[in-house]
Formats: sequence, structure tokens, C-alpha cells
Amino acid sequence: MIIENAVVESIKQLEEKTYLIKARSETLANSLKPGQFCNIKVNNSTFPLLRRPFSICDVENDSIFFMFDVHGEGTEILSRKMFGDVIDVLGPLGNGFNLDDNFDTAVIAAGGIGVAPFPYLIRKLGGKKKMISFLGGKSKENIIEYGLKNLSISTDDGSVGFHGNVIDLMESNIERFRNEDVKIFGCGPNPMLRALKDFSIKYNFNCEVSTECAMACGFGICQGCPIEKTDADDKYLLVCKDGPVFNVKDVVL
Repeated sequence: MIIENAVVESIKQLEEKTYLIKARSETLANSLKPGQFCNIKVNNSTFPLLRRPFSICDVENDSIFFMFDVHGEGTEILSRKMFGDVIDVLGPLGNGFNLDDNFDTAVIAAGGIGVAPFPYLIRKLGGKKKMISFLGGKSKENIIEYGLKNLSISTDDGSVGFHGNVIDLMESNIERFRNEDVKIFGCGPNPMLRALKDFSIKYNFNCEVSTECAMACGFGICQGCPIEKTDADDKYLLVCKDGPVFNVKDVVL
């Protein structure tokens, strides 16, 4: 874990409130794993006081990509960064996806901005696995296709793709991968992750999900991001330190 000043190389608006920022940080770029995150200090002043956590969206050479929605003052400040600006980045943080499991087909399940950690995962798999991606959102304005492969889309309002949620979409496509050696990688809002857990247990699929919550410190000191374990021996884990990626069988979503 290091703190590094990363230099903004570009910032792109993907949708009305969704941005992709690219920053150069050679040390961090060479130490990140898919599913990990960084804590970014969005301003040089004391406001906002706390860093903001962002999933590693992608890594290309010495550059890191972060995808985010603007939903508060911190992300609003980050969205206004310009070429050459410096951002204070703490990372790598947390535990990422396990890519060493025995599987032939990687199934991506993403909801809305939950697409963020998957471009780097897909890059790291590098064509070694069959790839199927499922992406859902409330409407077409919530669909971000960046970095996904072999993609099927659903929207709650039917404005694009399958009319329904992303788990319904996966259920309707189950014959595409039901009899294969599958591992599911998921990220999205908690109701989606709970439904994905039920889906993976129903079909006996190995499934890991990237969870989200407010993480003040990012490395376990503040104890502010507990998640309940299914095993009652130790009641809670910490999302920042023990996650943010968990096997769905290990935690209560």
C-alpha cells in the first residue's frame, strides 16, 4: 500500500453523470489486481475531509482508469479534473477477484456502475477463458458498455435490450453456459447481488461479487464497513480489508 501523486491524462464523460478518468501512476499500475480499489483524495484542501474509494476499472501500461458516477460533492470535484492535474491516490487496497480457480467460462454480471471493475478483469483473462457478459440498468441511460465482451443487455423499463433485470436476463440465457465449467463475477447494487447469490446457488455456480459500502480509511482501522459472515464463528468481516470481493457463500448480502 502506497500513496502516490497520479497525473491526470484524460477524463471522459460516458453518460450524463458517469465519467472515466485516466491517471498515470507507474508504481500503482504495476501492483494492482482486478477487483481491488484505491482511495482518492479529490482535493488538496481539507474539504472533503475523507478520501473516496474507487474500483480499479482498467490498467493500461502505466495508466490507471477509474469509472464513477457523480453523486456528491467529492465525485463532482473529481469530474472537473483536467489534463495535468495531480490526484493523491492510496492503494492498492482490498482483495480482488481470484482468477486462479478452475473454470473455462467467465460470466460477468453487472448492474449500472457495477460495470466498473470488469474491464481490467477481462484484460487480465486475456482471451484465456470464454467470456459472457450480462449488463443491466434502470434504462438505456444507465447502460455503460465500456470494456465488456460478448455482451447482453437488460433494462428495467425495456428501453434497450431485454425487458427486465439482469438476473432475469441470465436466467433466460442459462442454456448458453449451464453445462460449462463456469465462474460468475458480479458487481452491482445489493438487491442485485442477493438475487445473483440465489441464482448461483440454484445452479451450483462458483460466484464472487465485488461489494460496495462507505469506506472511510480503506484498510481496516476505522472499522466502519462491516459485512456479516454466513459462518457464525466470527460474526463480521470488513469490506475494505477482507473484501471488497467475497465468495457469495461466505457473506450475507
